[in-house]
Amino acid sequence: MASTNEERIGELEAMRAEALLGGGRARIEQQHARGKLTARERLDLLLDAESFVELDAFVTSRSSTTGGERERYLGDGVVTGHGTIDGRLVFVFSQDFTVFGGSLSEAYAAKICKVMDLAMKVGAPVVGLNDSGGARIQEGVVSLGGYADIFLRNTLASGVVPQISVVMGPCAGGAVYSPAITDFTIMVQGTSYMFVTGPNVVKAVTHEDVSAERLGGATTHATTSGVAHLAAVDEAEALASARRLLAYLPQNNLEEPPSIDSQDPAGRMDADLDDVVPDDPRRPYDMHDVIRRIVDDAAFLEIQPAWASNVICGFSRLGGRAVGIVAQQPAVLAGALDIDASTKAARFVRTCDCFNVPLLTLVDVPGSCPALVRSTGIIRHGAKLLFAYCEATVPKLTVITRKAYGGAYDVMSSKHVRGDMNFAWPTAEVAVMGAEGAVNILHRDRLAAAEDPATERRRLVAEYEREFANPWIAAGRGYVDDVIRPRETRPRLIAALAMLATKRDTNPRKKHGNIPL
Repeated sequence: MASTNEERIGELEAMRAEALLGGGRARIEQQHARGKLTARERLDLLLDAESFVELDAFVTSRSSTTGGERERYLGDGVVTGHGTIDGRLVFVFSQDFTVFGGSLSEAYAAKICKVMDLAMKVGAPVVGLNDSGGARIQEGVVSLGGYADIFLRNTLASGVVPQISVVMGPCAGGAVYSPAITDFTIMVQGTSYMFVTGPNVVKAVTHEDVSAERLGGATTHATTSGVAHLAAVDEAEALASARRLLAYLPQNNLEEPPSIDSQDPAGRMDADLDDVVPDDPRRPYDMHDVIRRIVDDAAFLEIQPAWASNVICGFSRLGGRAVGIVAQQPAVLAGALDIDASTKAARFVRTCDCFNVPLLTLVDVPGSCPALVRSTGIIRHGAKLLFAYCEATVPKLTVITRKAYGGAYDVMSSKHVRGDMNFAWPTAEVAVMGAEGAVNILHRDRLAAAEDPATERRRLVAEYEREFANPWIAAGRGYVDDVIRPRETRPRLIAALAMLATKRDTNPRKKHGNIPL
């Protein structure tokens, strides 16, 4: 006898209730005991209240080797769908560790691919919450194929829609490559891990005892490898960071980043900027002080703050408009460019260019790092940053605060690589090299013949500084559009951004450039 409508509706409600439980109450309690939220609890924190629309809640494993019907779970270990963040559409997937340890199956991968395909069709970001033991061993190569299907979509979506990965538990084996392809990776201290091979395999191969935390924890990836863009103290902070990141990014590569009505006056000047740069060119200062005094409400979301900290990268606003900031940090390695700093900044510049975020570059660079251990390979890696600036077509603003020496002057968004508006402070030193090095080369014979080499060196250094360690030659050539008083920096930048709001620039038609990877 056919079921009545009421019975069928009851069956539907029962199945929905079953899907909400994932692997069951006992495994949910185990998840909480590890200090971790469930897949659905995480989505509740990430998305606007009551905005989540689930897809594929009734999908189950396609495998016949997972232990029979009793081992089939509705949703098959991943919650997928769409919702809103600050009222803007996003697509999401949240891996459920309570079902087979969050391991990826054929059906599970198909669910993720479906939301990624939808995101590309409608032009909306994808946020993935990762908490998985890896491929589902019972499904063998089928699960590996599922990973590859996801990797392909990550790659095709790159530069089209923003992709953010939040690693909230283990992410091991081939699974690590999906977050690595996405635009930003956020990890949670103490509970999230990323590694290709785990501690047991490392010990078997190298006989080295290493903890999961040291091998692939949030601190390791935020300070040493550069894999993690942000490390959060807990899951709530990690999800809040994802929301903050999206506030600076457009929905897709055809849209502009969201602007807001800033309450910070566009004409505001900060007199303290006039004294930020020390009189002694060898003394450091903190470029964060400059950034906070220039941007709206001193708000700055720094990206990869603990890795390659001789360069600062992050998002802020000027006059309500989103900007990406790249700045030397004179307080670390004198702001010199080394391999990691070049790679970090190049990736950030390209991310901003993908998504139409204007770039502000604050320059105080003595050149490339001279230490052998840090400079080996700097030609290739430094070329990445040069390539990134050359190919970027977004509005590019540059302020030289102090040193801009040698090839590093060219690299850091100079007028010669299509910088749109280039300013210098009176403290700027635009030259081939510093005074000491220049005197050693130019006046080697004179110093050797001098009765008092030390006094003669001081005189020649002072002479070189007067003639070359200034912005006037560059300004005279038009390489600097204006020399401005430091306190004027904020209003001049906001005016320049407004002027460049309708900028249109293109690169030669080609399949893609060949960046020196």
